[in-house]
Amino acid sequence: MSGLLSSLSRVARYSSTPNSITNAPPLKPKGKPFLSWLWAPSTSSLTFSLRTTIAACIALCIAFWMELDSPAWAAMTVWAVAQATRGESQSKAKWRMIGTLIGAAASIPLMAAAPQAPWLFFPMIAIWVGICSGLATFVSNFRSYALVLAGYTCSIICMDSIPNPDNVFFTAMARSTYILLGVVCEAIMGLIFATSQERQARAQLKQKLESALILVTGTIRSILSEERGILNTARKQFDTILNLNDQIEFAEVEMGPHGHEGDHARAALSSVSALLSRGLGMAMRLHILDQDHPNFTQAAEEISSFLKNFPQRLSTADRVSDLLAELQHLRDICLLYSAPPRSTDTSDVDTSLLETNPLNLEDTDNKQYTPELSERVLFVTLAELLGDLETAIKEYEASTHTIPKDHFHFRRETHRDFRDALNNGVRVMGAVIVSALIYEVTAWPNGLGFIAITSLICGLFATKENPVLGTISFLQGAIAAYFAAWFIVFVCMPRVDTFETLMIFLGPAMFIGGLAKGNPSTAGAAAAYSLLFPAMLGLQNHHIMNEIAFFNSNMATVSAAILSVIIFRTILPFNPSNERLRLRRAMLSDLRALADPHHVPEINVWIGRNTERFARIIRHAGPTPAPLIEAYILGTLASLTLGLNIIRLRALIDREYLPESGRRPIQLVLHYVETATHRYDKAARVARATIRRLRYIDEHETDLITRLEITRAITYLVVVSYILETNKNFLNPSKRFKGEISHLSVQSETDQIFPI
Repeated sequence: MSGLLSSLSRVARYSSTPNSITNAPPLKPKGKPFLSWLWAPSTSSLTFSLRTTIAACIALCIAFWMELDSPAWAAMTVWAVAQATRGESQSKAKWRMIGTLIGAAASIPLMAAAPQAPWLFFPMIAIWVGICSGLATFVSNFRSYALVLAGYTCSIICMDSIPNPDNVFFTAMARSTYILLGVVCEAIMGLIFATSQERQARAQLKQKLESALILVTGTIRSILSEERGILNTARKQFDTILNLNDQIEFAEVEMGPHGHEGDHARAALSSVSALLSRGLGMAMRLHILDQDHPNFTQAAEEISSFLKNFPQRLSTADRVSDLLAELQHLRDICLLYSAPPRSTDTSDVDTSLLETNPLNLEDTDNKQYTPELSERVLFVTLAELLGDLETAIKEYEASTHTIPKDHFHFRRETHRDFRDALNNGVRVMGAVIVSALIYEVTAWPNGLGFIAITSLICGLFATKENPVLGTISFLQGAIAAYFAAWFIVFVCMPRVDTFETLMIFLGPAMFIGGLAKGNPSTAGAAAAYSLLFPAMLGLQNHHIMNEIAFFNSNMATVSAAILSVIIFRTILPFNPSNERLRLRRAMLSDLRALADPHHVPEINVWIGRNTERFARIIRHAGPTPAPLIEAYILGTLASLTLGLNIIRLRALIDREYLPESGRRPIQLVLHYVETATHRYDKAARVARATIRRLRYIDEHETDLITRLEITRAITYLVVVSYILETNKNFLNPSKRFKGEISHLSVQSETDQIFPI
């Protein structure tokens, strides 16, 4: 019998290969027409571009009217905070204001600390920007943006203040004024374009959670039917779940005053992740317990029928209670089969043997074993799977409306990579130091702007998982903005004598950038174009740019983009292999901590961190993962499932329904998992022996609750021992994983049911 994970790997590769049966070449998808985002934009892109262009023009008009010295920054802020949805825009605007104020406050003491000592001043700026970028690695969404903004805002203000350090406070106030003006204009225009924002946000949140539940129940149905392509379908859903988690925060902003709907939504997604992992464990047990089970087959068919009608029934709000009632009924049936009544005659039981016989790792029981226990194991798994689905549905229902006096709170845990944070900080520090060195050596008149823009670009991309790709797109957008600004400055600007005429030329150029930003394939370059284009025009109230000023200032911007690409390619460049190694070591460290009796494990923490790690591996794998990446994906999924079963074993021991003779071997298994620093061979052998001990106890136990707990323990240990055996190379953090998956075979009649 080949190993389950290896067979699932082949199934995943099979299902991801088009026309694999006929060996015909895959059909190429029909691409969109050239520049279709410009000639035939979507309604959302058109609306986004229109409202943002109007907001940028208004912000620019007010900045001219107030005679601010750098009015372009107001328009730049509009494009910086504008996002596709109102929730994202409002969240980014809030955190941009916070980051700006922190950066402005930091610029004053930094400028005062070394006003006449550049090689004390520039390293101080580099350290500040590096610290902000490093800390930004530990937070998500626009909180990360606020921290990197605090870093490069301080750098920009300090560079502007170098010619006159005494005016650093007024420069900081001016910079904050631009930002506030741009944020307010974008927010007002967004509110004008937003219609029924709260109602739409609630409807979208409900629809997204429904989609997640429908996706995962479809996967569970496929597992019960033992269809092909299970793993390939399941692994894609983890990335979907992670993206939905990010979007819940923005939906909360759009909903305005609300209760704890977002917390319930996050809890629902956590339950969906647990359900998906439980389904993978179910697939393992179906593979391991390879026997005919008529009762289980009938129950699985009924549950598959229930899951088939699940999408239609879930969308009907007044039937959710009926849905839960039927789910509870199915779960009760599974629990009934999990521990059927047994005769109370125990006169032939040697109870002393249960208490005194030591755990023999080499023990082999060669008698033919009936399939009754293996069927009970499957029923326990099915009952707990339905329990996770019930929890997910309850949290989903709670997220659809405000519950009076609800104090529920759910915090999403994320993966934190300290090495990644250090790398991010060092890269940005290096960028600032290198740009400052170039300025000092060349005495470039626009060198201060070169330093400021370099810190801005490197700060923006410091926390990205693969900053090289981001900075290349930014460079492309900067070059596009350069040529567009050249056309406006030298062809259109000489004809401008009023603000209205200026907007006739600037409006279409910004509008095109907005359309490109709404198109996924051009969004990265378009974001740079929209951000830099207003600054490259050199807009002032009383004069326009001449040729020398245009080429000097804008070449500094383009050079900063080029330097950023070089920095990210040379200073601690992104290495997917090293990242996978760090992710694996962090996962295994957390896995050992789960078995620590002094540590209280939490399922949502384990799921949250490992879902993000799993999604990172998937994102960096590309559309056609290499065999090594496939093996990493399998190992990560197996580790996620292993950790959940260890948590369940810990909970089972804490309930204290198991007899002491059954509790001690389980505690020994957890001890070897906790203390394993390399391979988990000893833990796997002890897990197999523990299953034999629990089987022996179960044969002579009559109490229904105790038998149910014993069955649960065996249910978890079956998966634990199987994963420890088949993934011993992945679970060894001392060596790089080369993609080896072990295979198990049938060894004896005893192992016909539990091939361990």
